Amino acid sequence: MSDIYYTIKGSGSSQYKEKMSRFLSFALPVKNAEEAKALVKQYQNEYHDSRHVCWAYMIGADRKEWQLNDNGEPSGTAGKPILGQINSFNVTDVIIIVVRYFGGIKLGTSGLIAAYREAARLALEEAGIKEMHKMTRLSVSFPYISSEGIMRVAKGEEVETLERNFDNLCHLLIEFPEGKKEEIIGKISKVEGAVIEDISA
Repeated sequence: MSDIYYTIKGSGSSQYKEKMSRFLSFALPVKNAEEAKALVKQYQNEYHDSRHVCWAYMIGADRKEWQLNDNGEPSGTAGKPILGQINSFNVTDVIIIVVRYFGGIKLGTSGLIAAYREAARLALEEAGIKEMHKMTRLSVSFPYISSEGIMRVAKGEEVETLERNFDNLCHLLIEFPEGKKEEIIGKISKVEGAVIEDISA
């Protein structure tokens, strides 16, 4: 299984017009559902004079946590096409919010779907896409006498030390790409007295 996933480089926004209706779209990075919902409230307050504030988000490297909302538009015409663009770009840890100002001309079901899809696409393109790696975190305890062997592993390529504590019993917290997990654990296991705990979750 690949340890690579994709997210947005930063925030992106765009504006799209269709038959007098104006669609303001925003792609924003989020780490969890609470953050996403707080942004929805923020944009609902900021654009309280708009007709609809529709949104969809996707969370997590495995892309399993998501939610969408049509906010009063006909069912399936707003949140679904927004989420569809998140899936098309294969990104996660993102929320897309699309604010609609009604221009007096009804767009119909297919027109709404097309407009929300395009608004979401423009915001994502503006935000840009970057490659990420799923990371593994290991807590390693070891006797001081074994510190040299452990530090050789900790100073290896793509391994980052997040915490270190050297005493009679030493402790390290290290992080590295998930794809290197078997290799790193194998190396640490060979060091005498090393105790490994996987705390990635």
